[in-house]
Amino acid sequence: MNTGLSRRLIAEAVGTAVLLAAIVGSGIMADRLFAGHQGLALLANSLATGAALMALIHTFGPISGAQFNPVVTLAECGKLPRLSIAWPIAAQLAGAVLGVWVAHAMFGERVFMLSHHARSGAAQWFSEFIATFGLLAVITGCSRRRPEVVPFAVAAYIVAAYWFTASTSFANPAVTIARAFTDTFAGIRPGDVPGFVVAQLLGGMSAASLLRWLTPAAVESSHDGVALITPSAVR
Repeated sequence: MNTGLSRRLIAEAVGTAVLLAAIVGSGIMADRLFAGHQGLALLANSLATGAALMALIHTFGPISGAQFNPVVTLAECGKLPRLSIAWPIAAQLAGAVLGVWVAHAMFGERVFMLSHHARSGAAQWFSEFIATFGLLAVITGCSRRRPEVVPFAVAAYIVAAYWFTASTSFANPAVTIARAFTDTFAGIRPGDVPGFVVAQLLGGMSAASLLRWLTPAAVESSHDGVALITPSAVR
């Protein structure tokens, strides 16, 4: 494995880990501070996630593209060597789970646990389709026309999507899988994960296809075969 690829993988793993630590950690803190006030807890959680995401995209974007999301990596598969796809997805998944454990350790929770937070049903799945569709549309559209605004646009979209989707916008398979390992404010039951992931994949691929048609002549900034500012995340 060459040095450049190693750096990109470590950047994806570390960035995704910090993102999950922010999501889960701010969820724990908000739940403790606003016990019984779910609206305030969600507001604090969403603002902390958006702020962390914007900072992480600025930090890791020039190194790995700051994708932090398997759906975004798959959407880039037409421009990346096939063998370059599996590695970043594995790094994102490993980093996401590690980030959950880091959050647990910081707040004195049991490090290893499974969630009992039910998130299932057609409305939740459709919400994840819409959340991921919108996220990929924002990333693709902005990165092709105004790449400098991507960190702000993605963070703003994620904060908004916390509130306008019934699922609170996970929009990311790595995030979804990792949150099955926290029985806290941000958790999701392991049995509910497959429905979310399928909806996210469908939403992301639909958005990627639509934006390719809407902007066929767009040229994206790239470096060593990896998009510089085509991040993702969310929640």
